[in-house]
Amino acid sequence: MSRAITIVEVGPRDGLQNEKAVLEPAVRVELVRRLEAAGARRIEAVSFVHPKYVPQMAGAEEVMAALPKEAGRSRIGLVLNGKGYDRALGTAVDEVNVAMSATDGFGLKNQGLTVDQQVQMLADIVAGRANAEGAPGATPSLSATLSCVWGCPFDGEVSTDQVAELVERIAALGVGEIALADTIGVGDPWSVTRKVEAARKAAPEATLRLHFHDTRNTGLANAYAGVEAGVDVLDASVGGIGGCPFAPGATGNIATEDLVYMLERAGYSTGYDLDGLIETARWIGEKIGRPAPSALSRAGGWPKG
Repeated sequence: MSRAITIVEVGPRDGLQNEKAVLEPAVRVELVRRLEAAGARRIEAVSFVHPKYVPQMAGAEEVMAALPKEAGRSRIGLVLNGKGYDRALGTAVDEVNVAMSATDGFGLKNQGLTVDQQVQMLADIVAGRANAEGAPGATPSLSATLSCVWGCPFDGEVSTDQVAELVERIAALGVGEIALADTIGVGDPWSVTRKVEAARKAAPEATLRLHFHDTRNTGLANAYAGVEAGVDVLDASVGGIGGCPFAPGATGNIATEDLVYMLERAGYSTGYDLDGLIETARWIGEKIGRPAPSALSRAGGWPKG
C-alpha cells in the first residue's frame, strides 16, 4: 500500500490535560520538539482554557512564544469559546480547533453551553474570522472537534442521526475539517463505520478526522475501522496518555506509537520514526511520574533493530 495516513499528535494537549502532574511550559515545549523530531507535522500544542479549570494547560502563550512558525509544521491551539479564540489569535498558532459537543449534557459541563449555543458560538467565530481576513498577519485555519460522538457520560447513547445533523450544521458554516471524537471510549468498529458514512453523507466536502480513546480497549480497532471507511486523518497521543477532565472515567487516547506500528506494518505511510516515538513516550512517562500506558513503550517495535 502507498496510502498516506496523517496522524495529528495531541499529546501536549489532550495527553497532558488529564494527568495529575502539572508540567511547566518549558517541559511542554520540549515535548513538542521531541515529537516533531520523531515526525509529527500537525501537533495540538496548547489549549486556550482558563487555568482555574485545567491548570495543566496554563501558560499557552508562553508555550507558543517558544515555538516560532516553521515551514512544514502546524501547531494547533484548542479553544472552547470566543474568548479562547481571541487568545489564540494573539499567538503564532497555525490552526485553531474549536471543541464542541454532540450532547447538551457534556456541552454544559465542558463549556457551559448547549449544543445550539455551541453552534452559534462557532458561527460567531467564523463570522469574526471572515471580517478579519483583510487584517495584517495570517489568520490560522479553523477546524472543529465534535466530542461524545459515540456516547456521553451524562446523556448516554448518541444516535447516528444526531451526529449527522450536527456535522451538517458545522459544515454549513464553512468549516473544512471536522473531527469526530469518542471522548469516553465507548465506540466499536461497526458503529465507527456507520457514523463515518453518515458524516460523509452529511458533509461530503469536509475532511473527516477521527479521535479515539482506548478506555475500553477498542481504540485501535476503531482506528482500523475508520481507515477502512476511508478516513485519512487520525488523532493520537504519545504514550497513550491523557483523557478529559470533564468526562468521568475517560482514560488515555490511543497511543501514537501503537497506531504508527499498526499502520506501518500494514504498509501505510505515516512519516513517523517509531523508535523516536517510543523514546519520547518513555521520556514523558518519567516527567508525569508514571510509565506511559502504551504497548510499544513496554514491548518495543518489531522486528528488533
